[in-house]
Amino acid sequence: MQFRQLEYFVALARERHFGRAAAACHVSQPTLSEAIRNLEHELKVPLVRRGQSFDGLTPEGERLVLWARRILADHEALRHEVAALQTGLTGELRVGVVPAASTTVAPLIDRFCSEHPLVRVQLETSLRSSGVIERVRRFELDAGVVYPDGHDTAGLLVAPLYQEEQVLVANRDLIGGPADTISWPDVLELPLCLLNREMRGRQLLDEALADRGLAVSPRLEADSVASLLAQVGTGRWATIVPRTWLHAVRPAADNAVLRLANPSVIATVAVVTNAGPPVSVLTRALLLAVKATGTDDSES
Repeated sequence: MQFRQLEYFVALARERHFGRAAAACHVSQPTLSEAIRNLEHELKVPLVRRGQSFDGLTPEGERLVLWARRILADHEALRHEVAALQTGLTGELRVGVVPAASTTVAPLIDRFCSEHPLVRVQLETSLRSSGVIERVRRFELDAGVVYPDGHDTAGLLVAPLYQEEQVLVANRDLIGGPADTISWPDVLELPLCLLNREMRGRQLLDEALADRGLAVSPRLEADSVASLLAQVGTGRWATIVPRTWLHAVRPAADNAVLRLANPSVIATVAVVTNAGPPVSVLTRALLLAVKATGTDDSES
């Protein structure tokens, strides 16, 4: 069994098409097909259902692909470990980030890049927590920045990064006076623009309100915190966003930032990685950066 055969097999399981898998591996389709047939012959089990085209993996193939991903991940970790002993950390760190943390992850990534200048970092910032966790498990991502609550993180290492507090941002003319907190009855009277119901930040609001028999019905919804803040900039809308976003995107001088009272809405944002062993040298380095980095969400 060769690593190349496992790479081709994992690519086929991911792409679900012989031609695309061959292109992803930079080989011809006959070369990829022959390597997988040789792997089947060596293991003495069929791995792929073949018809006129790729028809899926056999039950044996579904089980083997899990082992193949782990073996390849361990092989890559070994290569990075050896390279680190010789020249310092090299390679590529792949991190999936939920949209709400797409700006607040910057201090963590900045610290990591500063400490390991030879490492390339690939960020994906349009994924949901469930998708990030699944791809970490499949070794398609080295780490993820997610909302861990409510998700199955068994077998993963969960390292809290910061506590996220939701706050209201609105033009001061909409608020009607100086204040640093606002009650929910007053919030619900405002012209609100909020994240849509598929976004975790919105779900946190809905869950907190439902516990108190309340519900919110925004006039405008979006799938981007940046879009919500842009709408607030017109002076017409109020929104509720993570306070940590305001560290990177400062609200206009005529906007107020108010804490939400009874209930406040707070959630943990964490870094998740495979627990190993072994844990790749890149992942260990990222976890050290997590320990040294914190976003204080209590700042105004």
